[in-house]
Amino acid sequence: MGGINKITRFQSVLGYRFKDSTHIKRALTHRSAGRNHNERLEYLGDALLDFIVGDLLYDTYPKATEGELTRMRSGIVNKSALAALASKLTLDEFVILGPAETGHGKKPRDSILADTLEAIVAAVYLDGDLKNCRALVIRLVHDAVQNAHQQLHKDSKTRLQELLQAQGKALPEYTVTKICGEAHAQEFHVLCTVPLLDKGQPGCGESKRAAEQQAAEKILVVLGESREEIANRRVSEKVSKDG
Repeated sequence: MGGINKITRFQSVLGYRFKDSTHIKRALTHRSAGRNHNERLEYLGDALLDFIVGDLLYDTYPKATEGELTRMRSGIVNKSALAALASKLTLDEFVILGPAETGHGKKPRDSILADTLEAIVAAVYLDGDLKNCRALVIRLVHDAVQNAHQQLHKDSKTRLQELLQAQGKALPEYTVTKICGEAHAQEFHVLCTVPLLDKGQPGCGESKRAAEQQAAEKILVVLGESREEIANRRVSEKVSKDG
């Protein structure tokens, strides 16, 4: 009975009433909880998100280049961003986990929340149609799409800080681990640590800020941003400054 009530409550949070409740039950079920889990739905939901968000960006930014559209989409549908959206839906209260993932009162990992959100998008598509699915995705990503172009020109430290704030996490910590060289030619080494990762990432540079930027870039790569996205954002930053 508790499971039924949980699914009913989540449909209210989601804003979509399923005609066939088996779709949403499967979407909420992690593989640790049994055979009827959501991995196939994750695959379909990932494809649907790429398509719908790509279409939204194409319409919203008619002057954006192919590269800019790709980077904006990646910033919206990467695992960390999806986990943040899942947190806004309080998805951690509804995902169905097995004992291996619930020991000692553990909350669902961000990767599980992101995957579950993808599965939910697919479940709405299968239960309804593309129109229903698109309406859900628009509600979820509206703000991110409107702010996407602005995000292209933000440096890695700012991106990382905003990413953590969106998920209600503590801000990154930067610790100077070593300073090498003479006063006029120093090299700074820092370590960046964030609540989402067990292991910090190092950075080095001719200034403390440059070292912090490099460490933040490495954290973003681990959290889901590709090196190409970050490299392209550097180019955008330079063009913005030079222009």
